[in-house]
Amino acid sequence: LEQVRQGGIDLVLSDLKMPGMSGLELLRAIRAVAPTVEVALMTAYGTIETAVEAMKEGAYDYLTKPLKRHDIVRTVRKALEKRSLILENLSLREQLEGDSEVIGSSPAMRALLEELGQVVPSDASVLLVGESGTGKGLMTRLIHRRSMRARGRLITVNCAAIPESLLESELFGHEPGAFTGAGQRREGRFDLAQRGTLFLDEVTEMAPAIQVKLLRVLQDGEYERVGGMETLHADCRVIAATNRDIEKEVVEGRFREDLYYRLNVIQIRIPSLHERPEDIPLLASHFLTQFAEKNRKGIHTLSRGALEVMNGYRWPGNVRELENAIERAVVLCRREQIGIDDLPASVRQGRGGQQFLSFPVGTPLKDVERRMLEETLQHCDGDKALTASLLGITARTIYRREAEWARDETSLRAPETQATR
Repeated sequence: LEQVRQGGIDLVLSDLKMPGMSGLELLRAIRAVAPTVEVALMTAYGTIETAVEAMKEGAYDYLTKPLKRHDIVRTVRKALEKRSLILENLSLREQLEGDSEVIGSSPAMRALLEELGQVVPSDASVLLVGESGTGKGLMTRLIHRRSMRARGRLITVNCAAIPESLLESELFGHEPGAFTGAGQRREGRFDLAQRGTLFLDEVTEMAPAIQVKLLRVLQDGEYERVGGMETLHADCRVIAATNRDIEKEVVEGRFREDLYYRLNVIQIRIPSLHERPEDIPLLASHFLTQFAEKNRKGIHTLSRGALEVMNGYRWPGNVRELENAIERAVVLCRREQIGIDDLPASVRQGRGGQQFLSFPVGTPLKDVERRMLEETLQHCDGDKALTASLLGITARTIYRREAEWARDETSLRAPETQATR
């Protein structure tokens, strides 16, 4: 029963009559602590009543002695197939729940999710790089939930938030008397992450002395608690993250090169928000719904002007800054729609900064020209002379293009009676 609690057990074959605890009692206990573990009971005292009771308690099968090899093999095979299907269904459900947190349909996000899909089934170390606020913690949770270690715990360590003098104890634990104030044994994060995932956030903030000990865990899978002599074995997947240029940190000697290569088995770069502007309206709408409900406000939409301002802002704080901006707007807004004035001053003032347009490869030149003209006109508040000057064309060209677009839209709206006949 203790082994079942620790995990890693798929199927239990148990005798029915045993000293201390009967097979039925063991079955009930297993179903309580690990409902997905299958149990098959074996006995030489088989009765219909006992078999019925065993099946009611959740036993997969009931084998009577003398046992036959092919009966046992068949039972084990079928029980493991059933467990595999149950775990697969649980995994799919977790994936769907996890996917609901990942918002974005831009090419950059689609490429990222495709890359994550290749990474999650493995047990290799992962290094997440990207600017602050891009969602490295969210991606870590997604990797963990989809991995083979999803039944274990995800343990997070913020290496920048824990003082250097305490980080070693936080990671590896300590024994009584290891240092002043250490009155009893304490488990470290590697202990808590057994059979799960350990997330080392801002790993480049780790002191050199701790880097050496972390390298040993990654190389040999072994560590000792602070003040202890017993060698312990780590069984967890390590995911590290940083918003710094880690290769520069290595070159300048602040981060160990050998540790970098151990962590950098698979490197995934999280795109910044200005690299996926197509996702800004989706994210803004998601945060609006979330914070309106939280603050009990009847706000349902963002004005077109507010969306235009947000699309034109570079978002140096990435998704986290956008989330904070929407929360602030929801709290301060007195209408049913968020307008430009509800946005933070930094976002409003950033409207006149340099703006970018992106087009998928293969976009027709006609569509590119129209969007460029429309966006520049909007940027210039409808001033056609200024727009023409910026684009290097004449104002007459703009009038001619607008007339062509109007004719195209009129022809599309006209009923196609002639074609139908």
